[in-house]
Amino acid sequence: MLTLAAAFLPFAFAAGFTPGPNNLLLAASGANFGIRRTIPHVLGIVSGFPLLVLAVGLGLGTVFQRHPEVHTTLKFVGGAFLVYLAWRIATAGHRTTGVARGRPMTFVEAVLFQWVNPKAWIFAVTAVATYTTVGGRAAAEIAVILAISLLVTIGSTVTWTGFGFWLSRFLQESPRMLRVFNVGMALLLVLSIVPVMT
Repeated sequence: MLTLAAAFLPFAFAAGFTPGPNNLLLAASGANFGIRRTIPHVLGIVSGFPLLVLAVGLGLGTVFQRHPEVHTTLKFVGGAFLVYLAWRIATAGHRTTGVARGRPMTFVEAVLFQWVNPKAWIFAVTAVATYTTVGGRAAAEIAVILAISLLVTIGSTVTWTGFGFWLSRFLQESPRMLRVFNVGMALLLVLSIVPVMT
């Protein structure tokens, strides 16, 4: 299991900390709403993403192999939802302005979002398909993947939320810069789904 952990950790770290829908949403939330109001969003990802990995490890990923239309449907539903979230980011107000536009994602929304997040599905399916073997050790291998995924998810969510909050110190002085930041994050969010939609 130590060999598996050593092999899987770089993959999990790279996938978990690079920009993607979860991380971009957290950075935008941290910048616009602050750390405290973003905590339910963080906890939703920390709970929902490992749950998705576990579900794939228990065999849900084979549904895509047997029914590719399910994968296609999920991909387009997820893409449409990400465009909606990008619009919410682009039109969000700042936490210090008193403007009641936008709100952070709730715990339940963040948990459910993992099931339509294309990057989360790619990670889960790739991790289970690549780093597990057929046989009696599969359960232990999935447990290792799940544990590492949980630790990396905690680290990445906290890091990206903190990054957004750190940026807010500079953005709160200029509504124009905040607007540019929000639109930029929204565009990056849309661009993050282009590779999985083609």
